[in-house]
Amino acid sequence: MSYDGPTTIVHKAARVAEAAARGADEAERARRLTPEVVDAVREAGFARHFVPAAYGGETGTFTELTSAVAVVAEGCTSAGWAASLAAYAGRYAAYLPEKGQTEIWADGPDALLAAALMPAGTAERVTGGWRLGGEWKYISGVHCADWALACAPVPADGTDTPGPGGRPPVRYFAVPRGDYSVIESWNPVGMRGTGSDTLALDDVFVPEHRTLARADVHAGRAPASDARCHLVPMYAVNALPFAGPLAGAARGALRAWTERTGTRVDRRGNAVAGQSAIQVALARSAAETDAAELLLHRTAAVADGTLTPPEAEAAVRGPRDLALAVELLVSAVDRVFRASGTSGQDLGDPVQRFWRDLNSAASHVALSFETTGAAYGAWALGGGSDGEGGSGGRGAGPVR
Repeated sequence: MSYDGPTTIVHKAARVAEAAARGADEAERARRLTPEVVDAVREAGFARHFVPAAYGGETGTFTELTSAVAVVAEGCTSAGWAASLAAYAGRYAAYLPEKGQTEIWADGPDALLAAALMPAGTAERVTGGWRLGGEWKYISGVHCADWALACAPVPADGTDTPGPGGRPPVRYFAVPRGDYSVIESWNPVGMRGTGSDTLALDDVFVPEHRTLARADVHAGRAPASDARCHLVPMYAVNALPFAGPLAGAARGALRAWTERTGTRVDRRGNAVAGQSAIQVALARSAAETDAAELLLHRTAAVADGTLTPPEAEAAVRGPRDLALAVELLVSAVDRVFRASGTSGQDLGDPVQRFWRDLNSAASHVALSFETTGAAYGAWALGGGSDGEGGSGGRGAGPVR
């Protein structure tokens, strides 16, 4: 698919990237995105990308979104992260009952949502719905969201599917901006502009039509949509929202580093760009970035159904690939940052911001290669019996 047309989200993402680059320093200081960047993200169509067509949304592809958030992140990693998570939060809302979806998108498909994906707080079933309270940390974009999706464990009363190992079932609860408060708690070394502060609810009533079972999202059971983006199981896309922006961050770091290195001279007055070690460092980092992007786009293509490996293989290969891709991206930027010298550590140099952002974001639990690699290894060593994959390759199969 070509993304060159002016109506595509990838094309529009370039304008978001420009605004994000201009506002990156201010976002770092304020620990949240500037209003200009928030407006640009909304106007480019990130919020509506996965919204059902019935509400004016795009029901778009994962491949196109992965490309678009990388473009934004070339200007500012935090902005690319926020754009990505806003799109995926809209996808989660598509699993609400139709009445809940109608309420969220009553004013159009561009409502910004923030999602708390880890269970916290308490939820009590009451007549007509639930009473919800507690605090949810690290909610990116919570300041600018029109709605929040809070995630909480619920009583195991037979209504919802229990979690793995008999853990309590979990539900998402859609809460409008007027019903929650934000506690400023975000002051990290990297990803500062994401505004990932704490969402707080104080005994808020949530009607039944604004809740959904997390098990439905995991299984790809959308109540009123047959769009591909709403039918894929969670394993196919679990880490894509977090890995996609980091590819753009690495590209942004390499571009900024290349521009600055082209003007540097060493203590003898020789051009740094002419040194073989510097040239090799750039080549290796660029190759690692390209390889990481190939892994990201293969995972997105599986989610879109344009590649069709066997289901059991896809369930462990995609998370493995995304975690490895992020390791490659961190390696690529670590290398050029070390080659920047002392001058490259100045807070005015964008390379050090990308470096901090990548190393911070790579610590996300969904991007752990130890976890995803162990799952893949267990599958492969256990037989990997899927056989021929639609992507043209054979599963790992038994190790002899």
